[in-house]
Amino acid sequence: MENYFTDTLKWTEEAKDKLKNIPFFVRTQAKIRIEQLARQAEQEVVTADLVEQARVEFGQ
Repeated sequence: MENYFTDTLKWTEEAKDKLKNIPFFVRTQAKIRIEQLARQAEQEVVTADLVEQARVEFGQ
């Protein structure tokens, strides 16, 4: 699972845990979208708040 987080953005442990709660069949797309949100916000670290923001956006 560690290789799942190998790009330039860092993920907090809390954010990783929240990502693991997303159903596996949409997790990859969710991760991509979350990282897009982080880049748009010019954040270098994906936080749990950002994951939550994306979850709300996805209507979960």
